[in-house]
Amino acid sequence: MAVADAPVPKLQARAADCAERLLEADSVLLASHIDADGLTSAAVAATALERAGLPFEVVFEKQLDADALAALAGREYETVLFTDFGSGQLDIIADHEAAGDFTPVIADHHQPAEATTDYHLNPLLEGIDGASELSGAGAAYLLARALASASNADERLDNRDLAALAVVGAVGDMQASGGQLQGANEDIVAEGVDAGVLTETKDLAVYGKQTRPLPKLLEYASDVRLPGITNDERGAISFLDDLDVDCRADGDWKRWVDLTDSEKQTVASGLVQYAVNRGVPAYKIERLVGTSYVLNEEEPGTELRDASEFSTLLNATARYERADVGLAVCLGDRKEALDRARELLSNHRRNLSEGIEWVEEHGVTKTDHLQWFNAGDEIRETIVGIIAGMSMGADGVSRDRPIIAFAEKGDEETKVSARGTGPLVGRGLDLSVVMGEAARAVGGDGGGHDVAAGATIPAGNEAEFVDHADEIVADQLG
Repeated sequence: MAVADAPVPKLQARAADCAERLLEADSVLLASHIDADGLTSAAVAATALERAGLPFEVVFEKQLDADALAALAGREYETVLFTDFGSGQLDIIADHEAAGDFTPVIADHHQPAEATTDYHLNPLLEGIDGASELSGAGAAYLLARALASASNADERLDNRDLAALAVVGAVGDMQASGGQLQGANEDIVAEGVDAGVLTETKDLAVYGKQTRPLPKLLEYASDVRLPGITNDERGAISFLDDLDVDCRADGDWKRWVDLTDSEKQTVASGLVQYAVNRGVPAYKIERLVGTSYVLNEEEPGTELRDASEFSTLLNATARYERADVGLAVCLGDRKEALDRARELLSNHRRNLSEGIEWVEEHGVTKTDHLQWFNAGDEIRETIVGIIAGMSMGADGVSRDRPIIAFAEKGDEETKVSARGTGPLVGRGLDLSVVMGEAARAVGGDGGGHDVAAGATIPAGNEAEFVDHADEIVADQLG
């Protein structure tokens, strides 16, 4: 297999250079972020390193700051592979490289700092959007394909099977929020389909098709709010009972995955007609159908079968200091690790529900160009961004302006998370710039993507941060 066979031609040379450098190492320290994209990035990279015969150790970091990088340098690995972060911290990493602490190899998709390094795989460096066209797991996948080529691995281990995890990472990074994966992600999907590990299909665009009973599936479907069904259990049951579909089996509600194709079509058509009758705008009704990514090698009816549910399961591990559990699931543990992940998922769902209720109860404060809330210690700082995004469109929370969320991060720091929407990004919103500039103005730092970003600032500077952020958003949106 040649490098030219790999996907995303613009990044092949960078991927090849990174792979060659890794193969020169005696051992590798693999450092990755803690969200779903970071976990899948680590799993893809770890599998590729193992197949290439390279000894390695995996560590996870919630935030890659100066202290975390100093700790990584203290492990005295000659080569450190960063996945799903590193680009934004390249200025500090470059100082460690210059000091001879380690040689960095970076596979990331976040906005790069101005410093440079020889082994840097990032779509933004080649004009590919890292927020919507290639995730951290996607970058790790390109590196994995290049490693397989450079190490002359058995063709059966060309690493195309890792496309499934790369897709889970991209979906978890909200890169399918427009209905399906785009750009370089599409190339990875195509390889996964060709390798037999993925199925790409048009389906109802709601979360939980593998695991949720039908009434809960519809009740909790909030991307397109249907009056009388969304957040209304009785309404969802009444809708299903009125359909010419047997939605129960042995007295229990079926799941979406249990329905035949014909039954699915009937339910979907019924939802569309229901939405039309209640005046839901056509552009929102179109969002009821989207692209689903099914992992063919996982058991039907489980969280791992659907890329969206898989990514949520992973978020439920690392964001609660159990990245080891999420990584083990990604690497194939379907016993102890999966059981523990499901326990964490149950806890995660409860925390998300309580967090959204908190936002709805306390409301948001609206400025001229954004909206914000400060959860203090009421919401974990590791999930406040997820809750901010899920809250958009809820009662009192608008989708026509970005939302900023604050949560306590120790006694001296505050975590800031920001979420936007595709239409806002289309108008010029770039939350990576907003978070970075506003944070630095108050003595902190931040970054991320145009549609989702984060920062850490000194506690007590929230109001000043909002003022700066509001001005920047005003400039961006004209």
